[in-house]
Amino acid sequence: MAASLGWHSTSGTDAVAKEGWCSVWKADKTPPLALFTGGAQVEKAEGSLGDTQFSFRFRQSGGCRRGALWEDGRDYDRQAPLGLQREPAHYFGYVYFRQVKDDSVKRGYFQKSLVLVSRLPYVNLFQCLLQLIAPEYFDKLDPCLEAVCSEIDQWPPPVPGRRLNLPVMGVVIQVRVPSRVEKPGSSPDLSVSQEALLPAPLALSSVYELDLFRCFQPVLTHVQMLWELMLLAEPLVVLAPSPAVSSETVLALTSCLAPLKYCCDYRPYFTIHDSEFKEYTTRTQAPPSVLLGVTNPFFIKTLQHWPHILRLGELKMAGDLPKQVKVKKLAKLKILDAKPGLYSSYKPFLHKDKGLIKRLLKGIHKKRSSEAQSALLRRHLLELTQSFLIPLEHYMASLMPLQRAVTPWKNPPPIRPFQQEEFLKTLEQAGPQLTCMIKGDWMGLYRRFFRSPNFDGWYRQRHREMMHKLEALHLEAISEANIGTWMKHKSEVEVVDLVLKLREKLVQAGHHRLPVKEETVQRVGQHITTILGALPEDLQAVLRPQ
Repeated sequence: MAASLGWHSTSGTDAVAKEGWCSVWKADKTPPLALFTGGAQVEKAEGSLGDTQFSFRFRQSGGCRRGALWEDGRDYDRQAPLGLQREPAHYFGYVYFRQVKDDSVKRGYFQKSLVLVSRLPYVNLFQCLLQLIAPEYFDKLDPCLEAVCSEIDQWPPPVPGRRLNLPVMGVVIQVRVPSRVEKPGSSPDLSVSQEALLPAPLALSSVYELDLFRCFQPVLTHVQMLWELMLLAEPLVVLAPSPAVSSETVLALTSCLAPLKYCCDYRPYFTIHDSEFKEYTTRTQAPPSVLLGVTNPFFIKTLQHWPHILRLGELKMAGDLPKQVKVKKLAKLKILDAKPGLYSSYKPFLHKDKGLIKRLLKGIHKKRSSEAQSALLRRHLLELTQSFLIPLEHYMASLMPLQRAVTPWKNPPPIRPFQQEEFLKTLEQAGPQLTCMIKGDWMGLYRRFFRSPNFDGWYRQRHREMMHKLEALHLEAISEANIGTWMKHKSEVEVVDLVLKLREKLVQAGHHRLPVKEETVQRVGQHITTILGALPEDLQAVLRPQ
């Protein structure tokens, strides 16, 4: 069996769960990539859908469980960008749904789904895979899935920074998972590999990036406001005309904060059948910090107490620019005949960047490709997020103890606590205005951000990384120290205690939790050998590894 981050697959057709898509999920036994089949209940009433693709996300039964298979994938999570790391408590479902008229069926139409379930957010790769598999499966059924699963079992594991060739059904899908060390927004060489591959590979430019320009077409003039709502983890419902538009819009919204990770729950396609339906629609408490994508108009009534509702219609062109939804008061939200619009009373902290819309309009006039327009939009959002994060990163770095304060035989000094008011005082001289031309109440935006789950998630991640760095510096100081001099005036108890602590640090380094060089680890290992050699034989026997 492949490791946890390999592509070991399985298929199942025996039982149907909440939306009729996938068999009952056993989190402790099911491999990390699985194919399921079954009927489907898509919440769209009118007309025949034909073939459509979308995605959803669901909570793991019993919460977060991290067993041996999870530990096997730590290398991947250490190397992958935060947004592409495995989900510890959720799974992604990628759906290929078919509904066509069929008079031979009692209800008058044939409908069936093929669903791929994974912890990895590789929306482009898995949708491409389903496009190859699903049409064949609908014709040949189970034997087709068995052959596909056999091929997927042989795929190399996804390694960040490395190009992968993934053969399936006579096609080689060529992808590259980005690495965490790459500069955000950089464009590594995505040209087709020169390997002798026949037939020529199907090269994907990204395993996860969506066409932002297409996803945000109806809301281009409000992208910056939506960015603020995502940054502040405001409760938001996206009511879309189809599951495809719903899921793509939600995924685009969560991605617009990159490289900051969106730390709240989000559901690309949420239905009344979801197990969290009552939890998220209750009126007995304030709406949670959740992003929901829905298609059923019933949610307008159920969630009308939510502060932000984005209703999207079918895409229509208005001159050169797709018709833009308007920001409207929530009081104008009618249950049945609500028109497309962003229903919210939110007042943005930042002024709208009109230059972005002008650049996008210029691209439309010049018939610039959607890929180029998306790149422009993604770069704008990336620079906006980076301008917001840079002052936070600089301040966090100032909380780190100086390297000269880290000595070998004392515990490292603590990281200073994050003082919000102290940080805000730094903005006048080192605020976002140094890297961003957008004006507005940046200080107010930071104050609101401090109360959001996204700040908590960012701070916890950065603090953890700094703790690991501090432990690594301490281990390096120990490796360079004269162990013989230290031992001269120490008791056996102190010496034994040091051996145990050094071994614990080496275990952490071995699990890649500490960013240390191999030579540092080797020198500390030699220190342990030297210490053991100076102890009585009975203690040596107890302390030596069995």
